[in-house]
Amino acid sequence: MRILFAHPGLHRYDRGSEIAFISIARELTRLGGAVTLIGSGLYRSAESYRFLRAPCVSRERFKSFPSIPIFRTEFTYEELTFACNLLRCYRPADHDVTVACSYPFTNWSLRRPTILRKSPRHVFVTQNGDWPAQSKNSEYRLFRCDGLICTNPDFYERNKNRWRCILIPNGVNCELFTPGQSSREEFDLPPDKKIVLMVSALYPRKRVNLGIEAIHKLDNVHLVVAGDGPLRPELELQASRLLPGRFTCLSIPSERMPTLYRSADVLLHLAREESFGNIFVEALACGLPIVAQDSLRVRWIVGDTEFLVDTADVNAIAEGIDAALDSPPSRQAHRVARAKTFSWPRIGEMYHSFLQQVVNSA
Repeated sequence: MRILFAHPGLHRYDRGSEIAFISIARELTRLGGAVTLIGSGLYRSAESYRFLRAPCVSRERFKSFPSIPIFRTEFTYEELTFACNLLRCYRPADHDVTVACSYPFTNWSLRRPTILRKSPRHVFVTQNGDWPAQSKNSEYRLFRCDGLICTNPDFYERNKNRWRCILIPNGVNCELFTPGQSSREEFDLPPDKKIVLMVSALYPRKRVNLGIEAIHKLDNVHLVVAGDGPLRPELELQASRLLPGRFTCLSIPSERMPTLYRSADVLLHLAREESFGNIFVEALACGLPIVAQDSLRVRWIVGDTEFLVDTADVNAIAEGIDAALDSPPSRQAHRVARAKTFSWPRIGEMYHSFLQQVVNSA
């Protein structure tokens, strides 16, 4: 089976959807697939799949551009520049199935008509939401796919009667993310305080500001935020006022993340709506207690024994953190076992089976 993944951020960023696609591509290659990735980053010699580069203009360049139909955000402008270059290196005859999570331009490019031969089947993954699949207005009316991979049960229930659907979550590398020795000195973190970790891009919907307010209510607790984004100056100013000497903001490469998880006592995540929180399974695999929004989607990932609260209530967040810090060490093995149900080899096999079904239905 010849499989193509197309995504503007591949080999350029190490974020949720990029990490997911690369991890799945590795597993599909291991299972015998001929896998190609097209992204805007650079070639990496150590990878087993084939990589093609389609440059794009960074979304930061489009911050001041107008929000108009189709071009509603800077992400859409960025995607258009990627799709233009994608068309130059994408040869439909080379693939049996294409996989993407970007709409509209990537989806349209991969579904473009071909002459004399059938186009490859197209599978859309709800890494960034299911709005293209379930919306029926504006450009969303033009959305089509031959298979829809839903990353959470909400999306699956909403779309199962309209598209060929399957529920497949994202995964975790259980050999890389494991419990282990703390290495706080690597990150210049205090050895005598409890460490609460937020792994988050610094955007409003991640609600890091509420994490700062909650930690302010607790004694002897140090907040670490791993991420970057436009709100960084504002959040650092807030932390300097509310958490003097108790706040660290850092950006580190993805390969150092397991060590950072092991150096923390609790994971705090305050985004209310995400397609799938990769950080939840990474934290579970490292044995960390989790404080997050109480929702059916989060419970589906972390189970019923973590510290889920109403994250609109800062006092409730603080109480959840306090309870999580008292979580008994005996719970660690349970978290690690749950994370293994999301291992990338298992997720890769699910992808392989579904993609083969889609190809065979042609």
